[in-house]
Amino acid sequence: MGGAERPRRGAALRSRGVGVRVVPYCYQTDWFGSVPVDQLSATFAALADPTRRAILARLAEGEATVTELAAPFPMSAQAVGKHLRVLERAGLIERRRTAQLRPSRLRAVALKDAAQWLDTYREFWEAGFDRMDQRLRADD
Repeated sequence: MGGAERPRRGAALRSRGVGVRVVPYCYQTDWFGSVPVDQLSATFAALADPTRRAILARLAEGEATVTELAAPFPMSAQAVGKHLRVLERAGLIERRRTAQLRPSRLRAVALKDAAQWLDTYREFWEAGFDRMDQRLRADD
């Protein structure tokens, strides 16, 4: 590489102007095992992915196996299984073993905690909407 330092394993390259700097990161499916994380952070990290949010929406309708959850996605059951592990580590779902199957189901407690945390900011954003509504009415 002509004298340039190779990035370490587990590092992402981000370009800034002329050079490239190495920024450490943790892959999402390994993140919870390598860094101590509080429950709220784990919940929001798991919810950051649209596939995982879609899986949670499906599980809100009832239990489902990996095969059932993988059906609407253009990915393998193994890839969906990785998403399920992230959701399970975040406490958003639980999986049980029934004979050969491992159906997953939603655990609403972690979502409730996240909603309660967001509610602490509700007054702030509602006040902003009220001000915007007043300005729009003033323009009429």
